[in-house]
Amino acid sequence: MRPLTGGEKQVAVEPGSLGDVIGALDSAHPGMRDRLLDEDGSLRKFVNVFVDDDDVRYLDGLDTTVGDNITVSIIPAVAGG
Repeated sequence: MRPLTGGEKQVAVEPGSLGDVIGALDSAHPGMRDRLLDEDGSLRKFVNVFVDDDDVRYLDGLDTTVGDNITVSIIPAVAGG
């Protein structure tokens, strides 16, 4: 996903729900939403998203609150055999 951010490892966006954060990220770096969300608007299965080290799948998903100065980590799943 770094090619979409111009190679940046970290980007800053305004706090809000995780859905808002993804929207802001997509506004600043078009194409991010498509990489993170499926056609139904749900998080893709092959992308792991953590808010302050907690997996959002065990929190409130896209409704998870992302406060000011909180880190959201987006980690593509790695598969192999």
